[in-house]
This record gives sequence, C-alpha cells and structure tokens, in this order.
Amino acid sequence: MQKCASLLVCLFAIMVSSAFAGISVSSPKNNSTVQSPVNFSATAGSTSCSKGVASMGIYSSPGVLAYSQNGTSLNTNLNLEPGTYDTTIQQWDYCGGSSKSYVTITVSGGTGVVVTSPANGSSSTSPVYFAATATTSCSKGVASMGIYPTTGDKAYVSNGATLSTNLTLSPGTYNAVVEEWDNCGGASTTPVTVTVTSGSGGGGSTFSNLQESSGWETYGEYPPDYAICSSCGSGVTWSMEQKIKSPSLSGDSTKYTIGGDTPYSDVLWVNHLIGPGSTQGMPDNNETVVPTLYNFTYDTYFYGTDLSLSENLEFDLGQFFDNTGLMFGLQCQIVNGSVWGLWDGATNKWKGTSIPCKPLSNYWNHVTFQFTRTSSNQVYYNSVTLNGVTTNINVQYPSFKAEGWYGLVLNFQLDGNYKQNSYSVYLDNLTVTY
Repeated sequence: MQKCASLLVCLFAIMVSSAFAGISVSSPKNNSTVQSPVNFSATAGSTSCSKGVASMGIYSSPGVLAYSQNGTSLNTNLNLEPGTYDTTIQQWDYCGGSSKSYVTITVSGGTGVVVTSPANGSSSTSPVYFAATATTSCSKGVASMGIYPTTGDKAYVSNGATLSTNLTLSPGTYNAVVEEWDNCGGASTTPVTVTVTSGSGGGGSTFSNLQESSGWETYGEYPPDYAICSSCGSGVTWSMEQKIKSPSLSGDSTKYTIGGDTPYSDVLWVNHLIGPGSTQGMPDNNETVVPTLYNFTYDTYFYGTDLSLSENLEFDLGQFFDNTGLMFGLQCQIVNGSVWGLWDGATNKWKGTSIPCKPLSNYWNHVTFQFTRTSSNQVYYNSVTLNGVTTNINVQYPSFKAEGWYGLVLNFQLDGNYKQNSYSVYLDNLTVTY
C-alpha cells in the first residue's frame, strides 16, 4: 500500500477520492422559519465514483442522524421541537466518499395546517393516506378540517383539529389542499402535491384500517420445519393489542409482540378477507369473486422502537381457488443483508434480492407492495416502495397446489432472532386493494 508523506496529505487524499457536485435541497430553505413536522426534500449531486451515489441522510443536529435512505433522493417529514437547528443533508457514494449541504432552520410553534401524509411532491398508490393537524389563534379552537384533491372539489371533511383518512384517487398528479376552519370564522390552508401511480381509482376495491379489524388468528412456528401451532408453550409467545393511541398515525394502531425462549421461532397473524371465515362480510359462498381478482396492493405503516431485534418482518397476501394457491410474500431481511426476500410458493423457499430494506426504528415506515396474478396463474411481483423509494421487482414464480383451499388471506409475521429477543411492531393504516 502506498504511504503518505504527511498526515495532511493522507487526509487530503481521502477527502478528494470522490469529487461531488453540490446536493440540491429544495426543502426546507436555508434560514427559513417552518412548522413541525419539517419537510426535507433533496437530490444528490454527481460524484466521480463510477458506482454512483449509494444513500442520503439528514442530521437534525451535529452527530444526530435523524433519517437515512438508499438512493439519490430523499423526501420525508421530521418531527422537530420548536427551536433553531443547524441541519445537514449528506450523501454517500459507493467508493467511500461523501458530500454535505448545510441548512439552518427555525421551527416555530405557529398556527395553521401541518400535513404529515402524503409528503409534498411524493408518489403514492391509491387509496392515498392523508393525515394532518391544525392549530389556530382562535380561542374557541379548530372546528373542522377538509381535503380538496383539486380546486373546488371538497372530497372529505372531519370535525376537530386532526384529520386521518384514505382517499381513492385515479392515477394522475393532484395539487391538493388541506384546509382548517376555526370557530371564529377563520381558515388556513396548506398545499400538497401528490402523484397517484396506480390503485383502486380504476375500479378496484379497498379494505382499510385492517389492523383494527376483528377476527385475527395467531399461530406460533418452531424451527426447523415451521409448522404452525396454536398452543406452543414457552418456546414462542405472543400478544396483540389493538386501539393503540401512541405511537399511532390514525389514533388506532395495533401492537404485535413476539417473545419466547426458542431461538428463531416465529409468530404469524392471519386475517381472512374474502371467503370462508371472512372478517369483512364477504364469504363469497358461490365462489364468484376470488377467481376474478388479478391485481393487489398491500399498503401499511409500521413502527418499532428497536427493529434490529427482528430477524425478518414478513408481509403476505394469499389467493386460493380451484385447488390453486398463490402466495404473494415479501420479507424485510433485517439481519440477512438488509434486503427484501421474495416467497416462491412452488419451491416453498425464500429467494433473495438486492433490493435494500433498511427501515428506521422510532419512525413510521411506509411500505407498499404491488402484485399481479397473471393470466396463466403465475405469481408476479411488480414493485415495492419503502419510505417513498420505489423499486420495480418484475419477478415471476409458479403457483402451487392447494386442494380444498379458497379465499383471499392477509398475513403479517414477526421472526425471532438467534436470542429470541422480545420485540414489538406497530401497524397502522393497513390496507389491501384488490
């Protein structure tokens, strides 16, 4: 290895190993006064590293990494207490280089409408989740809030100073407005632009807030064969608590907990959406609905205080008819490479990908999966979106035999690690569009 003539020369060589153009920060503006949550939107600059930019992040203060994600852009909201912040937006390349942009902001208590979802300038499948809060100088408080997806089109109104709902919108770009009306006759608005890429706007249907639904069934799974058990002993334990107010986006999240003393044991939660045992009032007794379904979206927000304790987080949707089974399953392999894995039901195995899955602890991570049953009854994985970053998958696997099974089934699973550490994950705004 070549040695350096002096420490300063060595440091300079490291610093210039990758040359960058500046990071473009569109929000927030330097030296601006903003309300919390603060929208951060930035695009990476170019780099001389031939492999390109690997990831970007936000430091809310020196040494405090508040957010990071893979890719060459970021768009997220950070909850910050009132005060002045010397924030840093940083990019890292695949050659070990990095570049920074500095933005000083003042977060005020202020009044008005704060939209926490969707992020301004983001993309979303339909239905689009809208969440906002409002404050006012009116001593009588906020009376109500509403959403205008387009000018003059009041699509939703709720009483009080909070708003949380899903809107079914056709594909396209919407310059939406969220408005609050106070009890003194005043009003204020906040615009938010969102691009709807696909979803139920084209005639699909949606089950919303499924984390609140009744009828969830729970099973343990022991290694190495992972056959399900209902009364599993101390090796694997679990609990499920609904109507959690905090942490929550809607005010009704659900807490899923895994524990026990047998390493690598799992817990599976199941909800029958359509078919026998339907929790949604759709038993489909004549078996005329499920065979007609081809396109699906699994969309949810998840939160954990320490997601590093999880081996995997698994999200599945199963379709069964005419003795045929299709299982659309993705798992966030937190321990094994921090990538997404795809379920191949024909071989009964997980198949690895290079698609990053690095969810943040103490943060509401938003994940969306899109699946298709092909005309030849193949499982087709379209795409996965995590925290605003969409990756096309375009992978296909065969179906499998499932004699006597029928329906559309929703799964969520927590996998235990090598110590079977107990941990919890909260779900909110869980929707399935079909």
